[in-house]
Amino acid sequence: MVLKKKKDIQVAPLIVGHQELETLGSFADAEGENLASLLLRCVQLTDGLVQIHCIKQIVPLLEKIDGNQACDPMFQSCLDILGRIYFSVGSKNPLKKVLASSLNGLPEPFFADAICSFTCCLQEELKTTNLYSYRKVIDNLASCMENFNLGRTSVMNLFKDVLQFLQKVLVEIPEENRKFTGNHIAQTELMHDLLIAIRVSVMLVQKVQEISQGDLWKIPSSPVWQSMGGLLSIFSKFLRNDDLLQNIQSTSGLAVILLIKTMCDTAEMIPGLVNCLILHSVGSCRVPEWFMNSCGSLCVEDVPGPALLFLCQGALAMLNWKNGSMGQSGEKLLLDIASVLFTLSLQLKESSLEMFLSRILVMWTNSALDSFESSSLSLKSSLNGNSDTVGKLLEYVYTHWEHPLDAVRYQTKTIFRNLLQIHQGTVERSDCVSDRFFLGLTESLLRLEWHVKGKYTGLSCLVDCVGIENVLAVNKTIPSQILEVMGDQSLAPYAGDLLETMFKNHKNRLKSQALCRPWIDQWHETWVSPLLLILREGSLEQMACLIDYYLPKLLKCSPESLSYMVNILQTSTNINTGSCSSRGSLGVLMACLRTARAHGHLQSASHVTWGSLVSSAKIKQGLVHQHCQVRIDALGLLCESHRSTEIVSVEEMQLLQFFILYNLNSQSPGMRQQICSLLQKLFSRIQESSQVLYKLEQSKSQQESVNDSTKKNPSETLQQYQDFMSSVCNSLFRALFPGSSHSTKFSALTILVSIAELFPVPEGKTQAVFQLSHEIDFARVETIMECFSSTFEEVKILAFNLLMKLPKTVTRIQDSLKLQALFHAAMDLSTSTKPYDCVTAAYLLRFLIGQEGLLAALAAFFNNSPGPSPCQRGGEESVAFVERNTLMVIRHLLENLEREISQAESSLLQAAALFPMYGRVHCIIGAFQQLSLNNLTLVTEWRHMVAKLILMSYRLSAVVAPVVQSSSPEGLIPVDTDSEMASRLKMILNEIQPRDTNDYFNQVKMTKKHNSLGFEDLTADVPMITTSAEMKGKEGQSCDVTAQAVLVCCWRSMKEVALLLGMLCQLVPLQSVPEAPDGLVTVEQVKNIGDYFKQHLLQSRHRGAFELAYTGFVKLTQVLTRCPSECLQRLPEQWLRDVLEEIKSSNPSSKLCATRRSAGIPFYIQALLASEPKKGRMDLLKITMKELISLALPSGDSQSSVPQVHALNILRALFRDTRLGENIIPYVADGIQAAILGFTSPVWAVRNSSTLLFSSLITRIFGVKRGKDEHSKKNRGPPSAPEDLLFF
Repeated sequence: MVLKKKKDIQVAPLIVGHQELETLGSFADAEGENLASLLLRCVQLTDGLVQIHCIKQIVPLLEKIDGNQACDPMFQSCLDILGRIYFSVGSKNPLKKVLASSLNGLPEPFFADAICSFTCCLQEELKTTNLYSYRKVIDNLASCMENFNLGRTSVMNLFKDVLQFLQKVLVEIPEENRKFTGNHIAQTELMHDLLIAIRVSVMLVQKVQEISQGDLWKIPSSPVWQSMGGLLSIFSKFLRNDDLLQNIQSTSGLAVILLIKTMCDTAEMIPGLVNCLILHSVGSCRVPEWFMNSCGSLCVEDVPGPALLFLCQGALAMLNWKNGSMGQSGEKLLLDIASVLFTLSLQLKESSLEMFLSRILVMWTNSALDSFESSSLSLKSSLNGNSDTVGKLLEYVYTHWEHPLDAVRYQTKTIFRNLLQIHQGTVERSDCVSDRFFLGLTESLLRLEWHVKGKYTGLSCLVDCVGIENVLAVNKTIPSQILEVMGDQSLAPYAGDLLETMFKNHKNRLKSQALCRPWIDQWHETWVSPLLLILREGSLEQMACLIDYYLPKLLKCSPESLSYMVNILQTSTNINTGSCSSRGSLGVLMACLRTARAHGHLQSASHVTWGSLVSSAKIKQGLVHQHCQVRIDALGLLCESHRSTEIVSVEEMQLLQFFILYNLNSQSPGMRQQICSLLQKLFSRIQESSQVLYKLEQSKSQQESVNDSTKKNPSETLQQYQDFMSSVCNSLFRALFPGSSHSTKFSALTILVSIAELFPVPEGKTQAVFQLSHEIDFARVETIMECFSSTFEEVKILAFNLLMKLPKTVTRIQDSLKLQALFHAAMDLSTSTKPYDCVTAAYLLRFLIGQEGLLAALAAFFNNSPGPSPCQRGGEESVAFVERNTLMVIRHLLENLEREISQAESSLLQAAALFPMYGRVHCIIGAFQQLSLNNLTLVTEWRHMVAKLILMSYRLSAVVAPVVQSSSPEGLIPVDTDSEMASRLKMILNEIQPRDTNDYFNQVKMTKKHNSLGFEDLTADVPMITTSAEMKGKEGQSCDVTAQAVLVCCWRSMKEVALLLGMLCQLVPLQSVPEAPDGLVTVEQVKNIGDYFKQHLLQSRHRGAFELAYTGFVKLTQVLTRCPSECLQRLPEQWLRDVLEEIKSSNPSSKLCATRRSAGIPFYIQALLASEPKKGRMDLLKITMKELISLALPSGDSQSSVPQVHALNILRALFRDTRLGENIIPYVADGIQAAILGFTSPVWAVRNSSTLLFSSLITRIFGVKRGKDEHSKKNRGPPSAPEDLLFF
């Protein structure tokens, strides 16, 4: 493994006021040895790390001072300053903890004065009235209570004031939060402050007994008692406030129970009061007046489900369930909490609440186990496996062990394990084997199909509880059955974990029982022999999953089994070597050895290496095997190692050169990626081990812990490394000859990029065993540049990345004519009608931008050809050449593009045939990638350039919009605006107007008797339009332009415009106010870009167009939700409400597309909802889903079905969107209802959209089909379908 570099610790220095500096200066002695001198030196430093060392000297200095001198005013002044320093330092600054840790060792004579100083400073802090400074005070209170004696004592002295301050904070922050509705950033910050305040309040309440001696504070007139009652009332309101974050409500539930526990007179009284809360009924129990005044509303009114849930959590977390301290009433409370939780499990469907519920049920089972030691017989009978409570727990486990949320599944496993322990506690240990509950549970689990994932979890817990022998006694073939299932990738991890639990349990029991006879043979027969059988004869999927999920765990449990497996496989390799479709025994042998070495079971230190088990001839045979996975496993055996510094032997290097010779041109993308990844691991080993060798060479000592190969001269091994790497590079560059295949270029370039990353130019005194730059001359640089001409973009990307990783001295082009020729070629390629040519142009221009001499070299080029002249102004030399080059290139592209747009406005056909404009825009986007837009020098020029780019984008979009927004853009050819063609153009533009508006479903289409299709009116006055047109090129040559060519030109132009605008919004600094010095985009420009995306998403008919507009719009919405400008933050919500209102209105004049699955409308709403912060309350999602569900359901109004069609199509898109995660799950049931009811509609469009929605929901519930076998067990619905449907 490669070690990560440690990050440099940044410590902000201490800063004190002028008055403190004067005070310290007045007390400082001439020698600079007293406390004031030390503090003065400390605060005058500008390095926080050095200040830490000064602070650590304070206590040792005070320990040397006589106690009689403690009354010196100098010490009192210094302690006052230390107090002010402590409370002024940020909570995350390491100086705060260092100061607290140092002052914990303060000598006794100074302690009283220090307490006085710190108490005064804290008192000043508590007088803060600025709401936005509350967080700093709260953080200081938390720091004082955290392992800081002076701070804790100061808080105790001011306990009443602290409680009153917190009470004020808890009242004012929610009020302030309501003022910022819609401003997510401000609300999130306030909610976080509120959460911290609640946690500090809980921390203080837990200390109340320690702070207040006796029960004097429980007098109703006591200020502490009144503050406690006030806090209890506030937290009760928080529990019922759905506008707060669930974390706040959860912590408030803990605080409510803690306050009740603290304020109760006796422990026996607590369970009854908590019961009143969770059952929200006072009943006949005596309830104190303070209880009804503070939280009585939770007892007499309907309480929301989340509030009940968090009260149960508080009861389980804050009450003491051990030793039966709460008596019979505590046991009743435990069972009542379980009953409430079971009821809530049927009501709460929100994902976050389901996670809370599963976690709280785990807490309940832990509390039940804690209370078991001293519980009554009635509780034990109530928690027996046959009881109603345990039965409901089992039902919860069965319905949630395949829950979509990982956290819920994990908690469900813990619940089941605790449930087994609970029942185990109710029976005698000797009766566990024959217990009817355990036997019935085992049989019921084994009856389940193996595709039920929860079965593996249940059996794993059962094996831990009753032992593997009792499970195997029911069915001895369980290991083989599980191994058969491991061909399914989705089940393999679960099956692997279960098998690991089983064979570990089996090994431990066999070892404990075997006194004389060897136990390993029986263990091998049970667990290893079935594995080898399936590895040799099973399917490829089974072999892959077994090697990934089972074999490593087996070898970790029993490393000595490797020799057993290798001996068996070696005997059959000559008979069964495998084929192109079968690995054979040789493939299994390679896989086993690779796994063993990767996990540390083949190491030179233990003298067990692959060379001691198999011959190099076998490895060589595996490296060129017909089956690609055998080759990968053989390569992995050579490259992977448990130790990152293990020396690569000469034999391994020779085998690797042999492998590279025959495998660079692999046609499998997966194999190419694995080859490159494994070779990267090898190069990392060479780099890491070379550093060890350099150290050995310097010390001239041969360490025994190092590989035997280092016993020879380390310099010899280093030279072998250099020769090997040089040979590999030569082979890779030879593979990049003109005309080489894509697979060869991809593999060679990827490996070269890895070498460049792992062997950079050394810095300082670092020694490098190899440098790629030493192997590259300009001829090889040109070879890499030729890869830009590949038709595959991934090859272009790799070639460009490789050039960027090489030193500038290697890639610098000195010849001005060469730079001009390359630039001219790039400009020509940017207008090519072949889309991949403009990609080549973009990467070539990005490479040229990095050339320092580009601007000077192109001065003559610009003077001799149309284009901009390079800007010359004072001080330009100090500007980074990359910024100047980028600005020049973009300006040249933009001016050419503006001329071409002007020509396209007259003749789009000519533009599509001769100069498609999307290539220029693509190159502009590429040029921006070379620049950090947050650190620009030529801000004025860039601001002007960005404004021109935005306006150009609108012009280009307006030219191509009629095509991509046409009802049927695939066959449309617009006509030139020449005078003789004006009438024809007018008819065509009329033809391309959208025909699928909202009146599409409202108007009755009547057919004519003499023409059943009714085409007469459409063709009466329109001349014949063919699907191609003839154009004259620049030299007068004729060329045909097809409708497809026009469409490609238009939608690619729309795509590039969308990407450009999205990139500008995402990367370019925002000019939120006109005076902002660094901003390049104004607020008004961002709004206009948003309106542009809105128009094209809602009106485009061509899927390619609105999908790519969606890509840019997503970038814009992500910026808006995190933007400091409040008006921009509110835009997504405003846009969402507007489009929902337009959908609902069903206006026939609306331009929203009612066919093509609502075209871009679902994309538009997806982008708005996906940008909403996931850690918030997702209010926009809730509002939208509520509105869409109501529109999707059939209504009595039969005037128009358009809103229903839109709603169904949008719901389909939202349920398919993975970014919404589990937040969409609570609406699945309503979605199914809307889809099924839509089948009954008389309108075909509604039935069609309902079918599509239903299909998406089924996929959402049951997942996608992962196998081709229609009859495989994993695809059979009935056993798991009821469990899945119970979620909804």
